[in-house]
Order: sequence, then C-alpha cells, then structure tokens
Amino acid sequence: MAKTLGLSIPCSHATSTPNLSQIMYCGSLLNRSVCVEVSTCPTANGLRLNGNWAWKSGLNVAGQSVSCGDKFMCRSSPTDRILVSATKTAGKESFLGGDFMNDVNSRASCSEARVSNVEKTSWCDNIEKQALSSLEKAWDHWNKLGAPKLIVAPMMDQSELPFRMLCRKYGATAAYTPMFHSRPFALQPGYRRVEFTTCPEDRPLFVQFGANDPELLVKAAMFVQEDCDYVDINLGCPQRVAKRGFYGAFLMDDLPLIQLMVTQLVSSLTTPVSCKIRIFPDLEDTLAYARMLENAGCSLLAVHGRTRDQKDGRTTRADWEAIKAVKEAVRIPVLANGNIRWLEDVHECIRMTGVDGVLSAESLLENPALFSGHRMRPVDAVTGGLVELSKEGSLNEPSLVLEYLELCEKYPIPQRMIRSHVYKMLCAWFKRYPELRDELNFEQGASIDWMKVMVYRLLEKHISTMANGSSRKSETQDASETSKLAQLRSPIQVM
Repeated sequence: MAKTLGLSIPCSHATSTPNLSQIMYCGSLLNRSVCVEVSTCPTANGLRLNGNWAWKSGLNVAGQSVSCGDKFMCRSSPTDRILVSATKTAGKESFLGGDFMNDVNSRASCSEARVSNVEKTSWCDNIEKQALSSLEKAWDHWNKLGAPKLIVAPMMDQSELPFRMLCRKYGATAAYTPMFHSRPFALQPGYRRVEFTTCPEDRPLFVQFGANDPELLVKAAMFVQEDCDYVDINLGCPQRVAKRGFYGAFLMDDLPLIQLMVTQLVSSLTTPVSCKIRIFPDLEDTLAYARMLENAGCSLLAVHGRTRDQKDGRTTRADWEAIKAVKEAVRIPVLANGNIRWLEDVHECIRMTGVDGVLSAESLLENPALFSGHRMRPVDAVTGGLVELSKEGSLNEPSLVLEYLELCEKYPIPQRMIRSHVYKMLCAWFKRYPELRDELNFEQGASIDWMKVMVYRLLEKHISTMANGSSRKSETQDASETSKLAQLRSPIQVM
C-alpha cells in the first residue's frame, strides 16, 4: 500500500511509536489528488511539503507549513482516506504522489522502510461516490443550460447588459459579465447597483470577479448567486492593472491562494463555480493547474490559449493544442478562448480541441452579430437608402449601433461604456468619415439621443458620398430619405 501511495520514509528515522498522518488519496479517480490534513506542524507528524512541488504533481494541497506551529489549510477532498503510520520526523526523503519530492529535505542516500499500519477507512466507497456525483452535477448543470457553445467573453466595462442582449439577439447562447472587483462589490451597495445589471432574459450568465481575498470573494458572490448560472473567478487578465491589484493571471504566482479561493467559494455557494485561466509556458504546468482547479471543486474551465505575457492577440495566435490538452486532462466542461474572428473559427476550434463551447471578445466588439454568421462588409460596399440601412436587422455597423443605443435606453448603464461600444462598432466608418469621429470626441457628455443623431448623419453622409460617386439615386428617393431624416431628428431637436 505504501508503494501504491508513493510514500517512502528512511528507515534511519523510523521510531517505535510512530505518529499518524492523514493522507487523502484517490488514485486515478481525481488525478492523484492528495490532501494532507494535520493539526500541528507537519514535521512533527512525519511529513513536510512544499506547495509548488505539490501542485505541479497534481496534489490537492491548499497551503504549506514553513515552521513548527504552522497548520495546513486544506479542504476535505472527495477522495479515499487512508491512515498511514509515519515517523516522528520527516526524515531526509518524502515522496507523495509518485514524482513529488519535498525540496526542503536533503536527498541523502537512505534505504526505504516499509510503512506499517496502513488502514483504509470504511467510508472510502461513499467518498468515491461523492466525487463521481460532483462531476455528474457539473455536467448535469451544463446540460440543463442547453450546453451553450457561443459565448460572450468577459470584457472590462464592455460585456455589460445592453451589449450582452445585443449579442444574444444575434446568436450568442451565453455570456459573461464584465469583471467586478470583489472588494467594492462586497462592501459598497452603490458599486453593485451601478455596475451589475441583468434581466430575466439574460441567461445563461457567468458573473465574474477579480479577487485575491477568499472571504471578500465569497461575500461578493453571495449577492449574485441567485441571478447567475456560474460565479466565475478571473484568473486570466494579463494587464498591468491586474498586476498592480494582484488578481487575474498574476495569481498564477500563488497557486495555493487560488485553490483556497476556489474551495471556499465552492463550499459557500449553491451556484457552481467556474474559472477563466491562461496557460503556462510549460504544458505540464498548465495541465497540473487545470487538474488542481478541478479537484478544488471548479465546475467549468474557460481556457485562453495564451500565456500571461502574450497580451496582444493580433500578434500572437492562441495555442489550441494546449487547450485540447486541458480538455483531455480534466473531466469537467471546458471552453476555449482565442483566435475567433468568424463563426467558421468557432466550428474549427471545437473540431480541433473537442471543447464544449467557445468564447469571443474583441471580435464581438467590432461585430456583435458574429455568432449569427454575419461578416461585416467594407464601408464602400454598403449601399442603399437611409431607411434600408438604418432599420433593425439590416446588419451594418451603424444599424447595430442604433440597436445597441435602444437597448441602452431600456437597460441604463454608465455613459463611459456606451461611448466605448460606439467607437468600436464604428471604427471602420470613422476611418472613412473622420469628421464624425472628431465630433464625438468633442462632445464628451454626449447623450444617447445625440449619438443616435450622429449615426443618422453618418449614414446620410455615406449615402451622399456613394450617390455622388455613381448617381444611382433618383430625386424621389432623395426627397423621401430627407423627409425620413427630418422626422427622426425633430423630437431630438425640440429637446
């Protein structure tokens, strides 16, 4: 049994009255997950562990002891429980989980002593059933949501309710909120009221938090768990603001803290917990990371196929092979993020990686109808009259902006978010007609009505430019469109 556990203790340190260390072991059930649970310093109980070595070997360790009197912080993993007789001191070699070795102990040459008094407790079978039940629940929840495949990624200040609803109209089957900071969300009602808005049609929904304090994360999540389908931890943001605040991808430097946040969130909520991660430069580190999150209780992983240092998606392609490896290494639903420009990319990503769904971010900002299969045309290829180009569903950038502005009136949000979307969606049009962009830049307090008029003026200018270039429009059409434009503007001018 000791050999099965991968535990060896030098005979020179054996004692006649060994202490008992409790080893949580699951074999292949949970990827060699091991949890050490002691009430005093692990050295006194025959084991010393190093957290970094532990997680790299797939061990489910939530903390590490650095001196006598320190206590291990770990959750009771859904695994077999085996009592192993250990020595009074850690000795010079200790192996857990096969290839794990404590790097704080020396590697003096010692002969192995068989570990005695190995006892498998009577409730192991029940624990195994609980582990399998946890996986079944993760998949049951995912399938009840319809197993959504086309998902709006979390974007700071940009995946807010009106934009989510616009994307849902054009094919998105699930969406993330922007990332919310857990501290103000937990402590400031005003922050929650302004930043988080939703509606009954806004499901399935992931609510994402940036955090580094488990208690504040749990408190923040309590406010939203009834209004979402997953509470998500942001472990992927690579920006400098995340480095300063020590959240997002920079938590990859403190994996025990990540594990502690996941375990506390899982044990405190009725809503499943998901994590959005980036990959490590080394694939084995990435796989160990994913297994650790799964073993900690994460019900879904979204994997961005770039490292923390690969911030620019325009110059670095996402590693779909790494995402595929994660999908094959864990048994919970996995989503892919990266390299999605068109709907065809979604199908290709799923085919190549086997993932359960795909996220898109930047591409949706430019084309909210991406998931419907629509491709935006070059500005000069957009032709037609004002009524035709501005009507709902006409699928050009100005018409999508008008639809978005209507949703902003229905679901009020901070003005900074609205401006950002207008710039993104009209980027190509502003390059063609920069004077309209300059007007928006100048009008810092632009209202929704002002922006609507600006869009109609943009269309009017485009129609005029195209007409002057090819004289295809009749005087009757011009008069009709001018009349329609006057009707659209008149109530705004009165204000």
